[in-house]
Amino acid sequence: MIVGFIGSFLAPDATTGDTALKNSIVAPQPKASATRGGSSFSITDGDTIRLDDGTRVRLVGFNTPEKFEPQCAREAALGNRATERLRELVATATSTDVKLVACACAPGTEGTKKCNHGRSCGTLKVNGRDVGQTLISEGLAVPFVCGANGCPPTPRPWCR
Repeated sequence: MIVGFIGSFLAPDATTGDTALKNSIVAPQPKASATRGGSSFSITDGDTIRLDDGTRVRLVGFNTPEKFEPQCAREAALGNRATERLRELVATATSTDVKLVACACAPGTEGTKKCNHGRSCGTLKVNGRDVGQTLISEGLAVPFVCGANGCPPTPRPWCR
């Protein structure tokens, strides 16, 4: 019953599989409304969101297990858990804040496949706390901090 109730607030995107929270929800029910121009977003996986204008945003400062191209079954399971936990954080939030930030890519590559697979970069705070901090503290992500013009190898410790 509760799953059906919660599921009634979700609207899957037929082309991407993203699940966006419907815009017609009013407090105190779940919402995914970002303060960025009043736009909403959908959750792609544990560290990627899609703004309502179609902009894909890689959340910075952490890395979650892959659910689309995992290296092992454990990574796939943890990737799904990280995605669901991010959805839960957003759905139960009283406030969300998405901010776009500069990507740590070689000059001239931002917005191309050579930089974050064509994604923009950003942060997502839920109730004033960065979602990466929450996912890291719960064992569903690891820290991943890049430099000014590049990143270290992406940490993927889940299959060791």
